[in-house]
Amino acid sequence: MNQPSLDNSKVIETLNRILESELAGVVRYTHYAFMVFGYNRIPIISWMREQANEGLRHAQEAGELITHLGGHPSLAIGPLLETHKHDIGDILRESLAHEGEALSTYKELLSLVEGKSVLLEDYARRMITEEEMHQGEVDKMLRKPGDLASVSG
Repeated sequence: MNQPSLDNSKVIETLNRILESELAGVVRYTHYAFMVFGYNRIPIISWMREQANEGLRHAQEAGELITHLGGHPSLAIGPLLETHKHDIGDILRESLAHEGEALSTYKELLSLVEGKSVLLEDYARRMITEEEMHQGEVDKMLRKPGDLASVSG
């Protein structure tokens, strides 16, 4: 039985958007870490720097997949919005919005590769899982102590 063919150009274009988005996340989380002040600075900046490192790993993996498919990795970085809001709650809400956009792009990739490439399908599913877990963590950080209801709906 023939396996449906992969639209390499669409997959590479989507992977390049993922690469750009993850690189923007690296810059965003690095900047956020610089802007944290107060009693909880050390654990918060540690978490943010780990998110920046994770974004770099994700960007590198997307770039490797692009070249695996014969494409050229983008040198662009996704949009960087400076709101000048540096309250931890504002930073986390911006982070949640960015993660939602990344999740959407990974789901788009999954729809392009599902049933066509085990490698890319497994990658997309793994990244969707990681992004959903990350969104859950940020959502919990935005809640008041003892509040079990999600802030993102």
